[in-house]
Amino acid sequence: MKLKEFDIPFSGLKLGKHLFEYQIDESFFDSFDYDEFNAASVQVDVILEKTSTVMELGMSARGTVNVACDITNEPYDQPVKGSLKLVIKFGEEFSDEDDEILVLPHGEHQFNIAQYVYEMIVLSVPSKRVHPGVLDGSLDSEMLKKLQELQPKETGNKTESTDPRWDALRNLLTDKK
Repeated sequence: MKLKEFDIPFSGLKLGKHLFEYQIDESFFDSFDYDEFNAASVQVDVILEKTSTVMELGMSARGTVNVACDITNEPYDQPVKGSLKLVIKFGEEFSDEDDEILVLPHGEHQFNIAQYVYEMIVLSVPSKRVHPGVLDGSLDSEMLKKLQELQPKETGNKTESTDPRWDALRNLLTDKK
């Protein structure tokens, strides 16, 4: 799967820096069969610096993706920010095994950056997604009320609530000298 608008035709470019800009929305992620985002609005800037022997690619992304909160399942806009640097060299055959070096076969005249853009944005989303309203207490959610209802109750006497088998194991740890 190649998104043609992410092809960078470098063979006709002069030596020096070149800027490419992309506006990413949810249709971009649909083409990767990635359905974790309800919506997306991410600006990606790509700077390609072409020299006579290698090319350096610097990408940066800034925007928001709409995701579901891991605690309440409420949708919210998660800010995302990411960057990626890549060195493009020429060799005998294509190789993208190194995260920071892309080797293109001699004679290539363009390369596609869609996969790199996809990975940069997906990896910039925190692994634990929590609605800002949960953190500051402003979210009024049925799910939050239910979670608070089901929370274990604190007892005044801690020894009552512990399992005696664990107490015996704790004694083993404290008996060591």
